[in-house]
Amino acid sequence: PSPAPLRFLQPGPSPSTARERLPLASGPSPLKAMSDFHIHPQNAVVEEGGVARFQCQIHGLPEPVILWQKNRVPINTDNDRYTLLPKGVLQITGLRAEDSGIFHCVATNIANVKFSREARLSVSGSHSTVYKDPMILVGPENLTLTVHQTAILECIATGNPRPIVSWSRLDGRPIGVEGIQVLGTGNLMISDLTVQHSGIYVCAANKPGTRVRRTAQGRLVVQAPAEFVQHPQSISRPVGTTAIFTCLAQGEPPPQITWLKNGQILEPTDHIKLKNNNSTLTIYGISQEDEAIYQCIAENSAGSTQASARLTVLWADGLPGPPQNVKAETVSATTVQVSWSEPLQNTKEIIGYVLHIRKAADPVEMEYQEAVSKNTFQQLVADLEPSTSYSFYIKAYTSRGASKASEVMLVSTLGEVPAMPSLFIKVLNSTTIQAVWEPSVKLGQHEGFKLYYRKVHLSHFTGPMLLPSNITSYNITHLDPSMVYEVKLLAYNQHGDGNSTVRFVSLRETVERTGKRQNQSNLCTRCETLQHRSDICIQCCMLLLLNRPSCPSNIPSLPDPCKPPSPPQLPPLAQRLPSFTFLT
Repeated sequence: PSPAPLRFLQPGPSPSTARERLPLASGPSPLKAMSDFHIHPQNAVVEEGGVARFQCQIHGLPEPVILWQKNRVPINTDNDRYTLLPKGVLQITGLRAEDSGIFHCVATNIANVKFSREARLSVSGSHSTVYKDPMILVGPENLTLTVHQTAILECIATGNPRPIVSWSRLDGRPIGVEGIQVLGTGNLMISDLTVQHSGIYVCAANKPGTRVRRTAQGRLVVQAPAEFVQHPQSISRPVGTTAIFTCLAQGEPPPQITWLKNGQILEPTDHIKLKNNNSTLTIYGISQEDEAIYQCIAENSAGSTQASARLTVLWADGLPGPPQNVKAETVSATTVQVSWSEPLQNTKEIIGYVLHIRKAADPVEMEYQEAVSKNTFQQLVADLEPSTSYSFYIKAYTSRGASKASEVMLVSTLGEVPAMPSLFIKVLNSTTIQAVWEPSVKLGQHEGFKLYYRKVHLSHFTGPMLLPSNITSYNITHLDPSMVYEVKLLAYNQHGDGNSTVRFVSLRETVERTGKRQNQSNLCTRCETLQHRSDICIQCCMLLLLNRPSCPSNIPSLPDPCKPPSPPQLPPLAQRLPSFTFLT
């Protein structure tokens, strides 16, 4: 495509800077000033047909407008080969001999007019036809801008034949067409920036008709000033209750939120908490001292904004005083008894009491409450954790509000003793048993086991045998095989002994069962021997049949003595078998 016509872009006030914002502090009007040039154009010698580039930079309030002059005459803006970019860049493409001359820039604002140093452009030789690879003389630089501003991504390429300049995003997303314009031979202009325009842009110089190319890239960061999504709202709350302010803001980068109380930085305390990245301000147990104007300031590198809300603390005359004589006494590892007495004044309108409970180590927002009737002056608080400190205080409530809090009481629950261990008894022989148990869980410090045993008809146990926590079995020896024994096991720790597990074992029955099993084993052994002998008898019969015309035919098969007999019962073996002479 043919080069875009020459355009002079003068950035005006963007909507983000023109948008009214609440100031953080009042002050004098902005200064009107202009610095000296800190970048001046430099002399250049360029071949005919090439590209020349001049740049100057200056700062001022308001932002200066930069114009260029050649030989002290304003440059003709109708010349398509001349491209003026904001921030003081002049590009001249397709150089000719008549482009030679003296160039300088003029910066103007309402405060002053300043001239840069002069630079000479010399165009040498004639247009060359020698092939030259594409080359990018100036690529895009990294830019950080705010939304609604205009970004200029510069790209100047040279080569023979003249390269074609194209743009893409490194992440592969399309650049789009809305608000996009090409200036000169390859500069990319993006108007009305949004956060979505942020990314890495790649300028490519391509040799026509080939895949030969050179690339350069620059990062564009588009920031969005902080703005509120939800403003804090003014509220009125009775004394002793909770007030919550919410302040949600967005921006790029994400804004930081700061809270002020009557213009002073608000620091978190025991009853003032900031949560959700400071977007939520919670005030617990509010009092008259908390009545104030609370300001939320959202700020990032692109800008800041603020909003305010008022907290009004309501206090009704004639409310009860704080409950008196508060006491908290530990009952067990999981329960505490809390007691109190009536307030000293204004008790007629009391409709009930609320007990506020919290682990001493927890933040205030972890507090929970239990409500009791107006005639109740003690409460058993259950389901607490063992060996834990808790805080308790009481408030009296009427239909018009709550009293001030009572004195805060701190108390710790008792430690918890171990649970009952699982116990198993194994008989090793007629005088020895083995106690086996599973390891207990959460024994705590200084833990272990205590093992006792006794004959059931005796009143006193033998023991305890103190066993460390890593021992899970113990052999009890030298027992009377005719007795029944009781075995008891418990776990203990620094808080005391746990409940015990009891098992009974009879060595007499065990010995009798063992004797029966031994007799059965001997019987089977005899049966195996007899069966062996029967097999020998049958073999003898076979030998006699081979040597005699006949053999007794009434020899029955021998039963297996180790199996239950099947009816009818057969005569004894001695009556069923005749006498034989065993041959060897």
